[in-house]
Amino acid sequence: MLTTSRSATFLVRKIIVFLLIFVCLQWLWGLGRNSAFGHTVIEGVTVTSAVGLINVISSDIIASAQGTHITAIGGGINVVSGCDGLEVMFLLIAAMIISPLSWPAKLTGTVSGLVYVFLLNQLRLIVMFYAVRQDKQLFELVHGLIAPIILVALTGLFLAFWLSIYGQPVALKVSELNDLAD
Repeated sequence: MLTTSRSATFLVRKIIVFLLIFVCLQWLWGLGRNSAFGHTVIEGVTVTSAVGLINVISSDIIASAQGTHITAIGGGINVVSGCDGLEVMFLLIAAMIISPLSWPAKLTGTVSGLVYVFLLNQLRLIVMFYAVRQDKQLFELVHGLIAPIILVALTGLFLAFWLSIYGQPVALKVSELNDLAD
């Protein structure tokens, strides 16, 4: 019972640290969102990259970056806070920091994961761009439900993959799980 109590306390501590890291990252981003750095992240990197990809995919659509907007004849989208993928990146960073990995594995996992999430988010923005041009209801469904769930789920799979490659296996006995439930 004492071991189970220690395991539960350890788990609660990990969850609290995870939440604190995530909240701090969100708070810092909130402070810097309207700064030159914030504009560079959203307008200079996120929007400009998506526009470039759209123009490669569909050379007949001449998309352009206008601040936070991806514009084209026939419709476009506004990439506002939340559509930049940063919240999911913050979740990944917090998860990597609390993970039972070595610091080099945490660092390479975080950098690799951030690139992965950025690319997934670019795909998400492109899908939303085409969706809004076809059907506003489809856009709302993709924007508000489907894309966020897929982005978080695929990021979770990345984390699970990284932990399976670089982490030490953690085995819980069924009796320990039952003790946690009590």
